[in-house]
Amino acid sequence: MKSYAKLLPVILFVLLFTSMVPKPKKIVFFGDSITEMGVQAGGYVSIVKKTLDSTKYTLVGAGIGGNKVYDLYLRLEDDVLSKNPDVVVIYVGVNDVWHKQSSGTGTDQNKFVKFYQALIKKISATGAKIILCTPAVIGEKKNGANELDQELDKYAGEIRKLAEEHKLPLVDLRSVFTAYDLANNPQDVAKGVLTTDGVHLNDKGNQLVAAQLLPLIK
Repeated sequence: MKSYAKLLPVILFVLLFTSMVPKPKKIVFFGDSITEMGVQAGGYVSIVKKTLDSTKYTLVGAGIGGNKVYDLYLRLEDDVLSKNPDVVVIYVGVNDVWHKQSSGTGTDQNKFVKFYQALIKKISATGAKIILCTPAVIGEKKNGANELDQELDKYAGEIRKLAEEHKLPLVDLRSVFTAYDLANNPQDVAKGVLTTDGVHLNDKGNQLVAAQLLPLIK
């Protein structure tokens, strides 16, 4: 009993100190294969993680290859909300457009907006901060020469509208990547500037995405 009494002040100090130490801010990156690959070495999530203080931030990758906006909606509870995030980065849209052409399983524009609205509503209800990202590219040719540029521009435009409507921070990767390719793709190649295959990011692409996200995350 006496030894416990001696330890009591130490226990109280530890409990008090623990309660005073702020919990790390938890950031969930929610998306498709671009985000799934982003947690690998050299990926944009990994780059962001290395840049931030690990005692102040916890980063969680929640990307699954092939996902479209309604896939994100269906797994929102299990893969995002159950983790009690402080910040959720939504990066989706490429497959909603791309899969219309490749497999006939894309997402109609009006349905894309409805599912995206639903994501925002559910995440906002938890009090988490939301950062929206426009889909970057499906092919890297300049001046609208890629087959799906016009369609991708429409979906990126819808995300811009949602960001404005809900007063959410926006990482406009569509505009950033288009401008970069215009300035750095003199041979007008379809891939290899910021992507490995016209969609998935190479080292420069990952670095560019990380650089755009960091100011909004800190």
